[in-house]
Amino acid sequence: MNPPFSNQERQNEILQVLHRGQRISTGEICAQFRVSEATARRDLETLEQAGKVQRVHGGAILPLNLPPEQPILQRQDEQLNEKMGIGRAAAGLINDGETIFLGSGSTVLEVARELKGRQKLTVITNSLPVINALAGQEGINLVCLGGMLRESELSFIGHITEQSLAEVRADKVVMGTRAISMEHGLTHEFLPETLTDRAILRSGREVVIVADHSKFGREATVLLAPLSAIHTLVTDEKAPGEFLKAARKAGIRVIIV
Repeated sequence: MNPPFSNQERQNEILQVLHRGQRISTGEICAQFRVSEATARRDLETLEQAGKVQRVHGGAILPLNLPPEQPILQRQDEQLNEKMGIGRAAAGLINDGETIFLGSGSTVLEVARELKGRQKLTVITNSLPVINALAGQEGINLVCLGGMLRESELSFIGHITEQSLAEVRADKVVMGTRAISMEHGLTHEFLPETLTDRAILRSGREVVIVADHSKFGREATVLLAPLSAIHTLVTDEKAPGEFLKAARKAGIRVIIV
């Protein structure tokens, strides 16, 4: 018999189940982890107090409104294995000779790291970590967009950035996302960056979204773009199957690592 889960381990597993689906009931927690209803309810209460779940009748769902996003330097190690796999897969979609735009965020940074050593690429970016990762790469023509630095994300945003975006075109745009849902598509919580990200989406012929499983079934406060704006979605095997099936049906190419 497997040893019992600690409270923390069990609560982490509950979150993983929620990220793969839409909801979990107290009965499912009892059956899966062999605990009492009282223990299941305490787990959900603890997760709710931490802002990680929203209690509903008989169980819990992921909260519709996300807690504030941690700065990129604090979250770059979260789901790191998944992000590295997603980065390799997304980099594999990029052909020599192309012009690509790399947005901000920790998952896109993994894409940039996988492009080191590539030849005859033009990379446009508004991300300071991406600039640092690719600076000095002989085979990469690096185009850096300035603007107002958003300290937490280390990305350049605002009017100056958007004016520069109007002057460039990319074969592919590679972006991360704060949250993604079937009903509302891509959403964000910080309006000034959302406006810049919309301009980024308009700059490319093909949009590649890189997102680990923790971003699915979530909604932030500001609409970035509908799902129809996505051409390719690169994610990990823990992403909810129903979402991925619906995305394929909507004509989105889905790549799972």
